[in-house]
Amino acid sequence: MEEFETQYRNAMDDTLNQLQTVILLLAQVESQVRGISSSVQNLSLTVEKYINENKSK
Repeated sequence: MEEFETQYRNAMDDTLNQLQTVILLLAQVESQVRGISSSVQNLSLTVEKYINENKSK
């Protein structure tokens, strides 16, 4: 029984560590997605401005 409890605790520790790692990685991904979104929005505004400026030419 003691061996089972040790194995269970070790497996649970590993699982919780993996979960914590995933949560941290997700936070990084979320931050990168926000950055990409901002870049795409800025690029879109720049292209729109360029098109509008060159329409009248």
